[in-house]
Amino acid sequence: MSKTFIPSYIELYESGKLKERLEQLEELLKNCKVCPRSCGVNRLKEFSGFCRSGYDPYISSICDHHGEEPVLSGSNGSGTIFFGSCNLRCVFCQNHDISQNQNFFTRHVMDIKELARQMIILQNDKKVHNINFVSPSHFAPQMVRAIYEAIPLGLQIPIIYNSNAYDSLSTLKLLDGIIDIYLPDYKYSDDTAAQKYSQAKSYNKYAKEAIKEMYRQTGNLQVDKNGVAQRGLIVRHLILPNDLAGTKEALSWLAKELSPKVTISLMAQYYPCHKALRIPLLSRIITGKEYLNALNIMKELNLTNGFTQEMDAPEYYLPDFGRDGHPFEDRIDG
Repeated sequence: MSKTFIPSYIELYESGKLKERLEQLEELLKNCKVCPRSCGVNRLKEFSGFCRSGYDPYISSICDHHGEEPVLSGSNGSGTIFFGSCNLRCVFCQNHDISQNQNFFTRHVMDIKELARQMIILQNDKKVHNINFVSPSHFAPQMVRAIYEAIPLGLQIPIIYNSNAYDSLSTLKLLDGIIDIYLPDYKYSDDTAAQKYSQAKSYNKYAKEAIKEMYRQTGNLQVDKNGVAQRGLIVRHLILPNDLAGTKEALSWLAKELSPKVTISLMAQYYPCHKALRIPLLSRIITGKEYLNALNIMKELNLTNGFTQEMDAPEYYLPDFGRDGHPFEDRIDG
């Protein structure tokens, strides 16, 4: 990382504005409006909302992840923190153990001060390039509390917000200047598919608002002299079999409404996990024809900035959260 790069959350902390933002975010938990679900439960006392989460976050795994996009993993890995539970119910989720299995993720509660300490261990001992919060949409206030606690301990590397894009616009506006790199997955361009396969009502409305706001805050991707990301937006799009993700419509929207220069990560790693084997349209990996079609769409739209996975991606990227230690060990060199 460039020695001149200073994350903007440092300035917010020193000015006192980070504390103000944190208080506003935590206020959302009292009648929960943290994500688009707006369940209205008091998460300081209850666990009855869609995400089945209270105040203390579920932390399913903390590791140096070497299988993210090259600009994120770099040479030392991305300091990845996997939150448990989720505000979606994707029938094909490869992380379903930690996102939907309540018996699993409720066993992984972590005190926020300990989470802050773990962030510093990732930075100082593992020498990771960033702190990468995975599935943070329902734990955004707790994420910011952990950042706030970690700054006086020496936190000074970029923060990644790695989400499914089903994010609240009002929450994202409170994250302005706190998040350095946004990494949303634009999952569907069709609301019918989003509702059917992820229980995500009005997914496009919220995802489009969210991605536009993320882009407004951070702009196009910026990297240091070693090619490691410091700031900006990377939009992931997972190719689904039978074009259930609506790839052409999704990529066309990104090119038109953001910019052809926006960084796209086109993902070929779909694998029929969880309930997908029982759903005919989702019960197989993508075909070579589907893969090439997605690549051609990117080319036609002049979306030349970004990354593509190879066709051997499906089994290569499958994690195992049921074992102790690194969930990607023996799958991705690190």
